[in-house]
Amino acid sequence: MRFLKRDKVHKTILVISDVHLGAGEYVGEVRNILEDFHYDEELVEFLEYFTKGEYAGKEVELIINGDFFDLLAVPFVKYYDDEFWSEDATKEKMALILEAHPEVMDALGEFLKDKSNKITFIIGNHDAELIFDSLQEMVLQRIPEDVRERFSFYNNPTGEYRPADKVLIKHGHEYEVAHQFDYSENISTDESGRRYFIPPWGSYYVTRVINKFKEERDHVNAVRPIYKFLINGLIYDTFFTIRFMLANFFYFMMVRTIYIFKQSRSIKEIMEFVFKELELFADYESLTYDFLNENKDTDVLIVGHTHEPIYRSYNNGKTFINTGTWTKMYHLDFGKGDHTENLTFAKIDILKDEKGLMSNLYSWKGVSKLPYSSFS
Repeated sequence: MRFLKRDKVHKTILVISDVHLGAGEYVGEVRNILEDFHYDEELVEFLEYFTKGEYAGKEVELIINGDFFDLLAVPFVKYYDDEFWSEDATKEKMALILEAHPEVMDALGEFLKDKSNKITFIIGNHDAELIFDSLQEMVLQRIPEDVRERFSFYNNPTGEYRPADKVLIKHGHEYEVAHQFDYSENISTDESGRRYFIPPWGSYYVTRVINKFKEERDHVNAVRPIYKFLINGLIYDTFFTIRFMLANFFYFMMVRTIYIFKQSRSIKEIMEFVFKELELFADYESLTYDFLNENKDTDVLIVGHTHEPIYRSYNNGKTFINTGTWTKMYHLDFGKGDHTENLTFAKIDILKDEKGLMSNLYSWKGVSKLPYSSFS
């Protein structure tokens, strides 16, 4: 059946998200505890695989669906407070990331050497500063000039991309107020002409709360579901978990609640606003199920952001996929194991003569492996 299907495929679409390239395991001689990506070799092999064999000369589009770079997790720049969000600081952060993962950037260029291939980059909340044209240019400079025209940033403010009929792709941060940003309104220029990214409050939360506690427990942002992480933490790591919960409460009270009260809203409006802003890692399955039911022009919806790999095929013929992440995650749900290193990606095969498509979620196992890996 696999060989019969191969002849019927007109185009293959690959979707990866939440790779989180950081400044590397070491910056100089200093260990970088904020680096979450440790799979350079596997990602290079993944890109190579889809340019060879049955895919050589075939049309393949790689969609990088947000958070490919983690600009919120680069501590080795001499910019503090709001200067951390300046265009100058952002360039230094991106330079560190590009220097730390040269093989990955080279592999993207090699992928494009097949003239049938192209790469579409959708911006997520961890690499939101890519709305700076100068930052996009830094990335493009790492792509060979002769293939650069087939690497494109999808600069649509909605973040919604349709690579084929009936297929919709978005990063997913749009569902959460804490991480929403606007392409035009989130850039500010001061009197001297310096430009700044105005981050959503969720980005402040990552840099000022999550990153600080991650220095003590590097799993703090990698455990799902969050409520079980807190329950287990109170039992087995009580002091740390209490400090973490208090820091979250204090941060939200200082940063958001005071702001909300200043808006002169009614008590009802304040409560509704608070609950909406606290809706982190929303129930995507119910949200997307409703979306698919209401939108006849979409049969396949693909998101990322939550790091939770999900494949759902509904009775109405529609499909929801969350592409997960290429970072290590820990699951406290028995059905998902105690930890996972699932390097997941979505693959959509567009059939010839417009006779439909086939979509699925896969886990990359690699062509070859080193006999060792970094201990985290």
